[in-house]
Amino acid sequence: MSQSSSPGAPHKAHRFTVWGVALMTAAAVLSLRGLPMMAQEGLTMWFYIGFATLFFLIPGAFVSAELGGMFTKDKGGVYTWVKEAFGSSWGLAAVWMQWIQNVVWYPVALGFTAAALAYVIGKPDLASSPIYNFSVVVVVYWLATFIAMFGEKSYGSFSQWLFVLGTVLPGLFLMVLAVVWIMLGNPIELISASTTVADAASATAQQVHPWLPHISGLGSIAFLAGTVLLFAGVEVQGVRAAQMEHPAREFPEAMILAAMIVFVIFTFGSLAIAAMFPVKELSLTAGIMQAYKAALDKFHLGWMVPVVAAFLAAGALGQIVTWIGGPSRALLQTAENGEIPPHFAATNKAGAPKMILFIQALIVTVLGSFYLIFPNPSAAFYLLSAMTVSLYLLMYLMMYAAAIRLRYSMPEADRHFRVPGGRLGMWLIAGFGFLAVAFALVVSFFPPSQVPVGSPGLYTGLVIAGLVVFGAAPFLIHARKRPEWVQHAAKPQEN
Repeated sequence: MSQSSSPGAPHKAHRFTVWGVALMTAAAVLSLRGLPMMAQEGLTMWFYIGFATLFFLIPGAFVSAELGGMFTKDKGGVYTWVKEAFGSSWGLAAVWMQWIQNVVWYPVALGFTAAALAYVIGKPDLASSPIYNFSVVVVVYWLATFIAMFGEKSYGSFSQWLFVLGTVLPGLFLMVLAVVWIMLGNPIELISASTTVADAASATAQQVHPWLPHISGLGSIAFLAGTVLLFAGVEVQGVRAAQMEHPAREFPEAMILAAMIVFVIFTFGSLAIAAMFPVKELSLTAGIMQAYKAALDKFHLGWMVPVVAAFLAAGALGQIVTWIGGPSRALLQTAENGEIPPHFAATNKAGAPKMILFIQALIVTVLGSFYLIFPNPSAAFYLLSAMTVSLYLLMYLMMYAAAIRLRYSMPEADRHFRVPGGRLGMWLIAGFGFLAVAFALVVSFFPPSQVPVGSPGLYTGLVIAGLVVFGAAPFLIHARKRPEWVQHAAKPQEN
């Protein structure tokens, strides 16, 4: 496919550093929107965070580092990884799941953005308005699509700076506020809530483990699936490997560095919220702003609330732009290979996949209407999260299986970075990741007991319907694949 550049000058690919890919990966993974959900769990957040870190984040980082180091000359990412292991139809299914879950996730992230913007304009009550949330989803996403149309070279550094300014700095500021809060002798809500639960359980002669959730059914640990989603995305920058100066060494380093950034900010940010605000009063969409407002008002710094909210909104926009770039370009690779109809391969003068970006925007507009269907924004927020989880986890099952398969089908391939321990090490790390993902997938179909979702049947039905409709699409497309798609893909495309 031809790339537009200055007349007479060869196109020079943009190069990414270790820190650049690490920050873009962390931006794709980390969002402060997940902190209220974890804060609601009190001390049991350590169970959820520990599970996601040990059995999901670390295996995902190591496996994607090995696979990314194997195929440094291919920009297909998970599509290439799974295709080489199981064939083109499964490669298409994997990248499709990565792409479509991303599209379903956008209204989730934008619900958080809507809450932040409500505080920016000084009207926090708007965060509970269905019409307002829907409007922000549509307007901001189309704005992000417009930015992405200028091409990856124009927004790569832009999104990194938005991530630092809108996620890293507000996250660190939140932790500083919590430390000052505790040093000044204010009540620690996390401890107070845990004491209340323990006293209530003692009165009924129940045994309580404050670090473990009280399991009365799979619905009581449904947040486990949501937690896994919050740690997902470490593999998305596999498509950046070929754009690094020394990908064999630098890509694995970037993945491990990104995992460390995500863990530190996410864990201590959740603790900060739980320390300063009554967790039972937290909103899943506006919870982080509730915590900021409570702390800043206490310190007579209420004027800073809109400023912090503006930074958070900018960070959310940066994360969305980052995600628009990764999976959409991986899907573009499948179009260039003739796996999907050739019109998906259409690009503009900046090399942006314009048709894919346009289709994404249309789907996001439709899914944004969930905020109109469910009057409680937290319910719409979590339902869309569950739909995202079910689709995304299927992709991870394929990725882990592909990593194991390739150790046998391509044992001599130059990997540069290998999951330690030989084949046994791969079986253990990818195997634990596979089992953890499979378990999280099962619990994603159960309504969480912590969130009022209305009809449990409607909730489960919508999650299953989303999985069936979106999940079956790549197999239907592959079944209707035509020879001329490949022929068309072999010809240079006109922008």
